[in-house]
Amino acid sequence: MAANTTPIFSATPAIGLSDATPILTANTTTDLTAGTIYLLLTADATDGSYVDKVIIQSLGTNIATVGRLWINNGATTGTATNNTQFKDFTLAATTVSQVAAVGNTEITLGFALPATYRIYMTLGTSVAAGFKSTVVAGNY
Repeated sequence: MAANTTPIFSATPAIGLSDATPILTANTTTDLTAGTIYLLLTADATDGSYVDKVIIQSLGTNIATVGRLWINNGATTGTATNNTQFKDFTLAATTVSQVAAVGNTEITLGFALPATYRIYMTLGTSVAAGFKSTVVAGNY
């Protein structure tokens, strides 16, 4: 029997905001089991969420670094098999300005995240001012 033969749409919007602490500390682990990690979004506990995109905004003057997005299965990040790195992206060097936009980095995702799964972010190099993230999503 075929399941979901008609389109499914999210029922309520979900915006994932990075916490009050800027994303600025490096983590060079290859499996997310240690170091500084930043939670960006937890999928709806019942039906999961559709994740459209992540927007990373520089908060001022930063050196260039790499951002890494991870998917966690909703269990502890301390177990390597609960995590997978799924996206690397370059975060360009930025200089704070009062007359020109610093700019942001937008990463299109476009996939369903199962119930309680999480998206985390790490940086390859520590930066001075840091970044904030906004995840645009919807709960099923």
